[in-house]
Amino acid sequence: MNSPIEIRIKRLPHGEGLPLPAYATAGAAGMDIVAAENVTIPPMGRYAVATGFAIAIPDGYEVQVRPRSGLALKHGISLPNTPGTIDSDYRGELKVIMINLDDADFAIARGDRIAQLVVAPVQIATFAEAEELDDTARGTGGFGSTGVKSA
Repeated sequence: MNSPIEIRIKRLPHGEGLPLPAYATAGAAGMDIVAAENVTIPPMGRYAVATGFAIAIPDGYEVQVRPRSGLALKHGISLPNTPGTIDSDYRGELKVIMINLDDADFAIARGDRIAQLVVAPVQIATFAEAEELDDTARGTGGFGSTGVKSA
């Protein structure tokens, strides 16, 4: 197992009294985060839900914001840009863009678990322009080109 990295967190005034992001179990990959406000999202509506904190991610890492599977299955609640990326140089409040894909209003109460955060290393890349690319078995086959049924 890798050693944990330290991410500094700043609690904002409207985040007072709320739990900090935390792993629910020893084997969890994501840390649960909670809403810092009450909001109702109408069917097909989107809203950036406040969390009441800002973070300082070390260089070489990102934090991904991911939906909670229970909210998706039971209520049709997801994140439209999943996974959302928080860059290491961002210092503003972490907000979670949520979408209601159900046909009923969805109420979020302050303190409700709304998403999870996954810390991931970032590999920096450069592009080298080329006249030709190497051949592969798939070649230029795009969306759906590998079929639906397993081999």
